[in-house]
Amino acid sequence: MLLYLLSILATALSLLLIDAIFPGVVLASFPAAMVAAFVIGIVNSIIKPVLFILSLPITILTLGLFALVVNGICFWLASLVTPGFSVHGFWAFIVGPIVLSVVSTALNNIFVNQAIKPKPGDIEGQS
Repeated sequence: MLLYLLSILATALSLLLIDAIFPGVVLASFPAAMVAAFVIGIVNSIIKPVLFILSLPITILTLGLFALVVNGICFWLASLVTPGFSVHGFWAFIVGPIVLSVVSTALNNIFVNQAIKPKPGDIEGQS
């Protein structure tokens, strides 16, 4: 549960960074970013696989580039559902999810390493 909450926090912080970088992505507040992070997680786990399978022939024809459009659609769908989060413009639609994935992955690695880092005395064989 803690790792899931840390993942949502990392995604929310990534969204705030995207809000600062791209004028097409607008977040009203940090709570809106937390809700948007949760909604993005739900959309990516339920809707994205369906879209990916439906668009597989186009993705193959474009050598995988259509996957960027699928990511953008999921990002945009999350913005439709979340109050205080909106996505406008082509670059925010395409580049926003790329930056979100890179920054969120880096933050997740940092948070997870800190959360499961063994403390002195926790190592077996030491008392």
